[in-house]
Parts: sequence; C-alpha cells; structure tokens
Amino acid sequence: MKLLQYLKGGKNHFVTITTHKIEVMKGCFRVGLYKQGLLHDLSKYTPTEFLMGMVYYQGTRSPNNAEREAKGYSSAWLHHKGRNKHHYEYWIDYLSDVKNSDKPVICGCKMPVKYVVEMFEDRVAACKIYNKEKFKVTDPWQYYNSGRTRELLHPDTRKLLEHLLKMYAKCGQDYTEAYIRKKILHNDKNVFVKLFTSGKRRNKK
Repeated sequence: MKLLQYLKGGKNHFVTITTHKIEVMKGCFRVGLYKQGLLHDLSKYTPTEFLMGMVYYQGTRSPNNAEREAKGYSSAWLHHKGRNKHHYEYWIDYLSDVKNSDKPVICGCKMPVKYVVEMFEDRVAACKIYNKEKFKVTDPWQYYNSGRTRELLHPDTRKLLEHLLKMYAKCGQDYTEAYIRKKILHNDKNVFVKLFTSGKRRNKK
C-alpha cells in the first residue's frame, strides 16, 4: 500500500518540480539568464532529493517541510541548498574575526546580482505553482513578508530582493522583468522576451 503511495507521490512530485523548473526557466530566459534557466534546480532530480520528494509529497507545500517535521531536519534540503546558488542559504558563512565584531557570528554574504534575480524568479514561480488559479501578483511579496528570510540576508541582497518583490506586486511581471533586463542586468537585447511574456503590458502615458 505504501509502495503505491510513494509511486503516486513520485509521479506528482516529478510533475510539480518540472512545472516549476520550466516556469523559472522561462523567467530566466526573459531576463537573459539562459544558463541559469537551463541549470535551475537540476539537483532535485538526484536520488538524495527526489526520493524524499516521493515519500513526503503533499502537493500544497514543499515536501522538505514535511520531511523536516518528521525527522527534525530535511536531508533533501541540506543537499539542495549547498548546490544551488540562487538560495540565500548557500551564501551563509561565519565571520572570520568573531572577537572584534558585534555582528552575528553566522551571517549572509552578499549574493551576486544574477543569483538574486534567479531567486526572485524562483519565488514567483513557487507561488504560481502552489497557489495555482488563486495566484495574485502580491503573493510572492506577502509570502516573503510573512517569513524570516530577511534576518539572514546581506543588507544589499535584501534591498534588491525586496525592491523586486514590491515592484512585481505593484506593476506585474512584464514591467518588473523589463526593469531587470534594462536597469539591473543591462541586457535589453533578448530574443526570448516576446516568446515568453504574458502579453499584458502597462499602458504608456
């Protein structure tokens, strides 16, 4: 009985992570991050991560949370965060000069901008996948704001991520990604923009 449950969970988990990966890939392509779009979350298909997804699949949230509740930690997440640079947890380190600093011993390092952008696309895509037809452009900001992510983000990384999430909540996908291309990544010549944009443009004044 459990074997059938795990097989069903594996099938559903595969669909979920693949749909998510494709959504992030489209977003990365729209802003010119082609390599990151192709490589995004590939470690989720490795046995260490995928098998835990099979066992703890729920469909309404990440199976990592269910594994964490059952075991006290998530082996899939520990494997994932050490291999994917778009997660801020990848960039957490300790201070080299602990004695002469009043900062926390464990702190977030400044993330390269291209990975902050991928993190933004990842968060938007996750909200789309889990909220489905109920998704609103304000969801990514609300989800971020309800958690404690900001506590471990480098100030510069936090400023950029929050800026993008707020812009997305107010102006939507096309406007925000156009801003990312032109003002952040300086990559306005992008052949994938027309292919993957939603078609909903802000009216010019």
